[in-house]
Amino acid sequence: MAITFTPYGGIDGLLVVEGEDFPDDRGTFMESFRTDVWAKAGLPPLLQDNLSRSKRGVIRGLHYQRQPHAVGKLVRCVSGRIFDAAVDIRKDSSSFGKWASIELDGSGNRAFWIPAGFAHGFCSLTDDAVVAYKVTGYWAPNVDGGLRWNDPSVGVAWPLPAGEVRLSPKDAALPFLGELGR
Repeated sequence: MAITFTPYGGIDGLLVVEGEDFPDDRGTFMESFRTDVWAKAGLPPLLQDNLSRSKRGVIRGLHYQRQPHAVGKLVRCVSGRIFDAAVDIRKDSSSFGKWASIELDGSGNRAFWIPAGFAHGFCSLTDDAVVAYKVTGYWAPNVDGGLRWNDPSVGVAWPLPAGEVRLSPKDAALPFLGELGR
């Protein structure tokens, strides 16, 4: 059984992680994650699993945690369909402020690895999109941060018109990239 890691989006550190499907007359089977394969790829340990359910038009993000508790995320859509985005906020990175996105769906074959140093968010494209993600650390509210979803200096091309977007009050008030400092 193979799990592959493919660089993605032209930004150092982002990966598409894919499992191999084994179909038969009952359906399919896939190993979606193995700690030994993950470690052999040189990736940090994953410590916690999270699950969210979102209605169509919900944007969650763009979220990150600052050092010393910055976290990486392995994001997988297990039901429905999402537009997943990562913005490089690593101050010393040549791709600072650049973003990459991927559409993930309930087939579950693909996951998106977003290392620490990125702001991450997703938009649910269907009702009841279920997103499972593994993280490299625990939530630390004292270093919790975020970036405004529609920051024009970043320009994430969200696939829904602004009038269809649903945000939490917290996410609607997040700062713009220029306010984060470099």
